Amino acid sequence: METRELRYFVAVAEELHFGRAAQRLGIAQPPLSRAIGGLERRLGALLLERGSRGVTLTGAGAVLLREARAALDAVEAAERRTRRAALTAAGHPAVILAAKAGASGELLAKLLDAYAAEPGAVAVDVLLCGPGEQAGVLRDGRADVALLHRPFDDLAGFDTEDLHTEGQVAVLPAAHPLATRPRLSLAEVTALPDLPLPRWPRPDGTFPDGPGPKVRDHTQLTQLIALGRACAIVPDSIRPSLHEGLVAVPVLDSPRVTTVIAWPPHSRSTAVAGLVRAATAL
Repeated sequence: METRELRYFVAVAEELHFGRAAQRLGIAQPPLSRAIGGLERRLGALLLERGSRGVTLTGAGAVLLREARAALDAVEAAERRTRRAALTAAGHPAVILAAKAGASGELLAKLLDAYAAEPGAVAVDVLLCGPGEQAGVLRDGRADVALLHRPFDDLAGFDTEDLHTEGQVAVLPAAHPLATRPRLSLAEVTALPDLPLPRWPRPDGTFPDGPGPKVRDHTQLTQLIALGRACAIVPDSIRPSLHEGLVAVPVLDSPRVTTVIAWPPHSRSTAVAGLVRAATAL
């Protein structure tokens, strides 16, 4: 299979419409349809069910969509990392570290300071991501190393080292009746009718159903909590960055969160190795 064919198939599988996929790809619809048909014949599998109401994925198509996305990410990662290697060879070394905006701030600062003190340290560009984005930018080569959070982030395919495990807290408006409690249960927080939990976007950009407000970053979230429109359950390390008027109350039965440093298993970057070494020594 060619990468062109995979891109064509992913576009149709995500749009579930040949016309929209063709428009997205900037090509005419007939050659797109022929390319998908040729791919199905070579694989000996029906990938898409065509009907009067549109297009749906078959079981085989769902498998190819998952594998095609991974393959295209790998190709993009190879291109990006090769370009960065060329810059390093030309005397402009740098490593890109992805981290979630608003999370692990103290740990990130300590890590950068510790790595900068190492002999041979190179410049570190920090890429701050939205919730759940770090794994994706590490897979597709936009980052060389990342701080991820188990159980929330997908660690599959990465080498990792655990750095820190912590409990979670409920962030509430300071004036809320539960804000004075020494601790809360998960059931108490999720049952608050006046402060629904926020809805974060899925990888495809859609939002799950629910009463909570749609949020895309922690700035939006903290403002909504301060306005009395939402609450949140987040790692305890968020405390130092909380604005005045917000309170963090421990949620004793919420899942514990482990921050890990992750990198591609095939990485031969001495800078990545140095960052991992500095992180695990903290």
